Amino acid sequence: MKWFAIFIRGLLMGMADVVPGVSGGTLALITGIYHRLIHAISRVDFTFISLFLKGKWSESNKVFKKIDFPFLIPLALGIGIAIFLFSKFMGVLLTSYTAMTYAFFFGLILASSLVLLRRSGKLTMKKSVFLLLGALVAYVIAGATAVQASHSLPIIFLSGVIAISAMLLPGISGAFILLLLGQYQYVVAALHSYNIPVVMTFIGGAIVGLLGFSKAIDKLLHHYKDLTMIFLIGLMLGALRVPVVQIQGSGGFGVWVLLSGVVGFVVVLVVEKLFME
Repeated sequence: MKWFAIFIRGLLMGMADVVPGVSGGTLALITGIYHRLIHAISRVDFTFISLFLKGKWSESNKVFKKIDFPFLIPLALGIGIAIFLFSKFMGVLLTSYTAMTYAFFFGLILASSLVLLRRSGKLTMKKSVFLLLGALVAYVIAGATAVQASHSLPIIFLSGVIAISAMLLPGISGAFILLLLGQYQYVVAALHSYNIPVVMTFIGGAIVGLLGFSKAIDKLLHHYKDLTMIFLIGLMLGALRVPVVQIQGSGGFGVWVLLSGVVGFVVVLVVEKLFME
């Protein structure tokens, strides 16, 4: 894939990640890069730096070449730029046009689930069990209430570990997990006020969670691909509880809200045509 196409995927993932209840992993799935994303992250190995500093340049180069930088760099740039630029914009939409915004993402998630379900092949009894299990897990998480937590740096670090692990799973929103942990507004404010200690602590936790959890998912996709994928689709379906609750609490399903949902549904069909492998 050319770097610009990967960058656009990163922008889409970043935009999704700033909306509580929506997962960047969902966008990775529907744009056809989820497997490569998980595998690329799981193969990141920073020992090439220490090997280089020790003068073991040939060994360092071997480790370096195993990392999929041509994919990870433009994707990370897209995600980072989207999170920085759209976090305030999404905040305005979620405050002033709550029902329409969540309806759009409801349509997006529903269409994504149906597209992926269609591509997953025949729905066997075993697949059905994993589909329902995934839906149940996401449904329960989506119904959880926020906890009151401090904003100490250890808590921020732990929040980064948990939130980024959730972001890797379609249907489990990292932003929503931050809301549940009571850290979402604080971290977003820290980002835009350039609170370096908080931002770097959160990024540190995110890196730890990213590298650790991606290896587990990569192994599952390698050994149990079909069941893992159907479980992930179940997560997406169960996560629909979040936008439904938000819409019902913000005026219900009016004409414009329904239209917004239809637009979200159609967007997925267009994205599938453009990006799906």
